[in-house]
Amino acid sequence: MTAETTGVRLECDGPVATVTLCRPDVLNAQTPAMWRAMSDFSRDLPGDIRVVVVRGEGRAFSAGLDLSVAGASGPGSFAELATLPEQECADRIAEYQGGFTWLHRPDVISVAAVQGHAIGAGFQLALACDLRVLAEDAKLSMAEVTLGLVPDLAGTGRLVDLVGYSRALEICATGRRMDAAEADRIGLATRVVPNAELDAAVRDLTGGLLANNRNAVVEIKALLAGSAGRSAADQQRAEREAQTRRLRDLAGRGE
Repeated sequence: MTAETTGVRLECDGPVATVTLCRPDVLNAQTPAMWRAMSDFSRDLPGDIRVVVVRGEGRAFSAGLDLSVAGASGPGSFAELATLPEQECADRIAEYQGGFTWLHRPDVISVAAVQGHAIGAGFQLALACDLRVLAEDAKLSMAEVTLGLVPDLAGTGRLVDLVGYSRALEICATGRRMDAAEADRIGLATRVVPNAELDAAVRDLTGGLLANNRNAVVEIKALLAGSAGRSAADQQRAEREAQTRRLRDLAGRGE
């Protein structure tokens, strides 16, 4: 399927892959077809890719769920999902989540380049990435509650990890919007830059990530990503084991 039919495209340039939401006429509102395509990207990704950049065409990152699709009566609509047996409905949502969770892959660093609206599914897509560079005009909201829904695209755990339980609850239960300055203050933004500097800032960050040993970066990501689930002693053991692998690899003694 093409970007014209799915609304999202994958482009690879050396060690960098770029995922672009390309429905600027509807502020890159998302559909199930886009989520399936994004899930497929994980299987299509060349083995030498080290950084994945996620961006949206036009003036918005993503305004969220395309209600013209979800509110209709066809495949992927609320009406269709509501008629499915509970397990089948849950399985369908799991399929959709796959379009987001592959960005957690241990062998790549994912970077969201966010301008304008990142609402609902758009906010969750930004949260799916390891790092978020926000333009000063970015507006973020977990708006699912305003539709009587819950965030279900793997965004809740990521949000709690970044800002803590009470702040995540307030953000999700009110559905309010926050600007880039607040997102930066509470730990959602890796960097905030003027709109005109967004592309350059992402290139600079990508260059920094690529400048260092790939295996070391992969080990560091694993250490940090798993730290919340480990005791202090377990984390220290993980550090020792990772460093032993690095030393052996650098000495040419890796298996």
